[in-house]
Amino acid sequence: MGRDDSQGKSNNTNSLPQTPKNLKIAPDKVHEEFAQELDELDLLVKKSKKNSKKDK
Repeated sequence: MGRDDSQGKSNNTNSLPQTPKNLKIAPDKVHEEFAQELDELDLLVKKSKKNSKKDK
């Protein structure tokens, strides 16, 4: 006997395995989260460039 390979709709569409509830991001907030991460990355790059200019 083998496993059932049915590809039907899952009951777990709103859950992520092994992810604590406080770390889950609502689907409508994903773009906001990405924007915050990119902004932080931009600030770090600017800070790094500023520090590398001071060292020269």
